[in-house]
Amino acid sequence: MTAKIKKVNTAQITALAFLLGALASSFAAGPSNVSPDEALKRLMQGNARFVFGHMTHVAPGHVAEARRAVAKSQMPFAIIVGCSDSRVGPEIVFDQGLGDIFVVRTAGEVVDATALGSIEYAVDHLGSSLIVVLGHKRCGAVSAAVATAKEPGHIAAVLKAIEPAVEQTKGKPGDPVENAVRAQAVDVAKQLHDAKPILAKRVHSGKLKVVAARYDLDTGKVEFLPF
Repeated sequence: MTAKIKKVNTAQITALAFLLGALASSFAAGPSNVSPDEALKRLMQGNARFVFGHMTHVAPGHVAEARRAVAKSQMPFAIIVGCSDSRVGPEIVFDQGLGDIFVVRTAGEVVDATALGSIEYAVDHLGSSLIVVLGHKRCGAVSAAVATAKEPGHIAAVLKAIEPAVEQTKGKPGDPVENAVRAQAVDVAKQLHDAKPILAKRVHSGKLKVVAARYDLDTGKVEFLPF
């Protein structure tokens, strides 16, 4: 008899948990109201957790809870514009859960009209207040651009978009690829900072911040770059 009562109670608790999750998601609709500085702070703290192996937001329990909470709506507080490289997963690098960040990824973090439209959507409709352009150490696309590689198909278009960063850093002291990686992240950040009509207006009003960053494949640390 005792075991039967416990079983019923457990089922009731489980049902209640799902109900609360559904209610939470139904009331979650609406844009994010996280400030740009708070958004940057969250990402920096998340990266520190990742570097030291103390991740919390990608834990199984947290992911399952987040999945229920964001099933009906999303309010990403930040946008990560990053390279498609399989070793640079933004949710993991910044220890963020489902629905926390809006991610746009292309080789060499190249931004075309479609990518820009996606970024604008997150800013204008979802309320994201921070854009991080995330380059990374030993980027293959940047390396190919530095080497003036002749690639087939549409790969050539990616390298062409990175050429300005390569030209800016040509002949400068240091590793040519590393220099171009940093320049590419900064160039794209500047492009987004000044992109009209949506992004530039938000930047000038203080509602949006755009930053450039570089991820270290060896240490896991994200370095923010001035521009």
